[in-house]
Amino acid sequence: MPQPKHYAAASFLISAQTLAQCPPDEGWEIAFAGRSNAGKSSALNCLTSSRLARTSKTPGRTQLINFFQIDEQRRLVDLPGYGYAKVPEAMRREWGRHLGDYVSQRQCLCGVVVMMDVRHPLTEFDHQLMEVAASRNLPVHILLTKSDKLKRGPAAQQLQTVRNELKLLNGQFTVQLFSSLKQEGMAEAWRVLDDWLELQVEVPDVSQDEIPADPSIADD
Repeated sequence: MPQPKHYAAASFLISAQTLAQCPPDEGWEIAFAGRSNAGKSSALNCLTSSRLARTSKTPGRTQLINFFQIDEQRRLVDLPGYGYAKVPEAMRREWGRHLGDYVSQRQCLCGVVVMMDVRHPLTEFDHQLMEVAASRNLPVHILLTKSDKLKRGPAAQQLQTVRNELKLLNGQFTVQLFSSLKQEGMAEAWRVLDDWLELQVEVPDVSQDEIPADPSIADD
């Protein structure tokens, strides 16, 4: 399917260890977050058709806040992965502090994309991040990654289960299935990103064999 040119043209801007090292707090930013083994970097690369985010077979390699520029005022941000047990506790606390500072204080942040392994969604760490975003009235779009690991029926059932759980939470939450390996769910994700970044670009409709988002969970 055709890819929006602005995502294909995304380029690395800067890495920051702390909030103070981030670019000027202006324009629009969308943050990508998730557990260290949820396929976060793979999803970001898939959506940008570029090797922007560093991928590794070893979870927990993203240690900095990485900024990728779409244009002069719009950026995608790869946040440190969280919840990886083999990372030393002190390092996990440090990553968590910087991630929390960014999500809670960055004024140009207009939405958060949270990657969750479709087989293990809505962990304690995911809930904590979603609560911080909700406290700022930031929309959260969940990508249930690695959907190719499940057959169509179980994947659809898991999607509905997550939708039902989100209805019980206070916040602006949407959710979809996503597979970087098979490049499924990309059009739906692009439409969300375009809306948040205020980019009026048409993206092809989701094909009939894809599962649409539940409008009952969309923003009011």
